[in-house]
Amino acid sequence: MKAILTVNSGSSSLKLGLFAEDLSTLAMCHVDRIGRREAAMKIHDAKGRGLPMPDHAPKAFATNTQALRTALEVFRADFPGLEVVVIGHRVVHGGISHAAPVRLDEETMKDLARLAPFAPLHQPHNLAGVRAAAELFPGTPQIACFDTAFHRGHDFVNDTYALPHAYYARGVRRYGFHGLSYDYIAGELARTEPALHAGRVVVAHLGSGASMCAISGGRSVDSTMGFSALDGLPMGTRSGQIDPGVLLYMLQNEGMDAGQLTDLLYKQSGLLGMSGVSNDMRTLEGSDDPHAAEAIAYFCHRIRREMAALAASMGGLDGVVFCGGIGENSAPVRAQACAGMDWLGLSIDAAANAQAARDIGAGRVRVLVIPTNEEIIIARAAKQVMG
Repeated sequence: MKAILTVNSGSSSLKLGLFAEDLSTLAMCHVDRIGRREAAMKIHDAKGRGLPMPDHAPKAFATNTQALRTALEVFRADFPGLEVVVIGHRVVHGGISHAAPVRLDEETMKDLARLAPFAPLHQPHNLAGVRAAAELFPGTPQIACFDTAFHRGHDFVNDTYALPHAYYARGVRRYGFHGLSYDYIAGELARTEPALHAGRVVVAHLGSGASMCAISGGRSVDSTMGFSALDGLPMGTRSGQIDPGVLLYMLQNEGMDAGQLTDLLYKQSGLLGMSGVSNDMRTLEGSDDPHAAEAIAYFCHRIRREMAALAASMGGLDGVVFCGGIGENSAPVRAQACAGMDWLGLSIDAAANAQAARDIGAGRVRVLVIPTNEEIIIARAAKQVMG
C-alpha cells in the first residue's frame, strides 16, 4: 500500500498523519511531552479506534526519532505492505523566499536553518523532524509546507514595522503564522459556504498557540502574529503583544539577558503566567482561583480587540470562524469573546453554542465552529509537489 506521511515535529510533541494516495485518512498519531517521563503516544485509525502498540514499545519517548520509529512500526503492523512514497512536513517559518511548498534538499535545509532566529522554539524542531524522517526513509522525497506561506500576499502596510527600511529588506517584517490551519478553513468555506468565502471573515485559531487572521475573498490580508509566533493574542505560555519598552526595562533594570527574556516570553507568560495555575484552558475554566478568571478575561478581551482591528483591515465583517483546541471546544471562551460585539453585528446563540453546533451566530455576522486539519493540507501539498 502506497501512502503519504505527514510530520509536525515540535519541541516536545509529534503529530503524524498517514494518508492513502487518494488523500483518505488511514491513521493519526500524537505524541506529547517527549523527553519527559509522562510522555505518551495516542494512535488511532480513520474511525478513531486505537491501534495496538507493540509489546516492546517504550512507555515514554526520549526523542522525536524514537517516537517516529514506534509509530511507523504500528502503521506497518496495521497496514501490511505499507510504502511511504512522500513525506510532508510542517515548517513554521519560510522567510521571504518561500511562499509555496517545496521539495527539501541540503541547500534548502541550510536556508531554512538560517531562519531559526526568527522562530527559535519552532524551526530547529521542525528541521529535526525532517532529519529523523530522512534517517528512517532514506531516499524518500520530503516536502516542506510553511506556516507563513498563506500570509505572503499582504499589503506593505500590513507587513512592515516603523523601522528603517533596511531592516525590512533584511527580513524584519510581519509574517503571520498558523497558515496551514487558515488555508484549511478557507478551503472548507469555499466548499461549504461559498458566499461567506467570497466575503470578509475573521478566523480565530485558538489553542496553546493562538492567533487570528483576516481573510477576504479567501486571501489572507492581515494577521495578529507578526515577526515571530509571540505577537498578538496571549497564548498558553507565550505573552502575546507587549510594549517593547517593557522588554527594554527587563534587560536594563531587571538584569535579564536574552536567554532569560526568551524563557519568560515563550514559556512563563500567557495563561500560565497570568493565572499562576495552568496553561490549559480546561484547567482554568474549572479553577476557583481568581487569577484563573482574570487570565481568561484578558484572553477574551484581546480576541475582541483583535477582531475589531481585523474587521477594520477588511472594511467590514461578514463572518467569524473559531477553530483550534480552545476555539473548537470551549463554549465559554466563544461566548465571552463575542460578548458586547453587537455593534459589529456579532452575537452568539447561547443554546447552539452550548451544544457545540457548527453555526452558533445570532446576528448579521455568521459565526461558525469548524475543526481545523493542518495534516490534510500538508498531505495535499506533498502530493501536488510530487505531481
